[in-house]
Amino acid sequence: MQPGDLVRITRASIGIPKDSIGLIVKVRDTQVDDIDPRPFPVWHVQILNGPLRRYLTQDLRKIS
Repeated sequence: MQPGDLVRITRASIGIPKDSIGLIVKVRDTQVDDIDPRPFPVWHVQILNGPLRRYLTQDLRKIS
């Protein structure tokens, strides 16, 4: 996945139902702590007719 891709949200959250569609606007690598220094991506997704939200990779599915 990369910015500009359409994605489907696979996990419901407050105000955003499961299977909502959004557009990835940017990605940011985040590191949790010093125990596991591997960074993981946090995707910034603009929900269609909704807010900008942040998601983890496992909560998104790319629409081809």
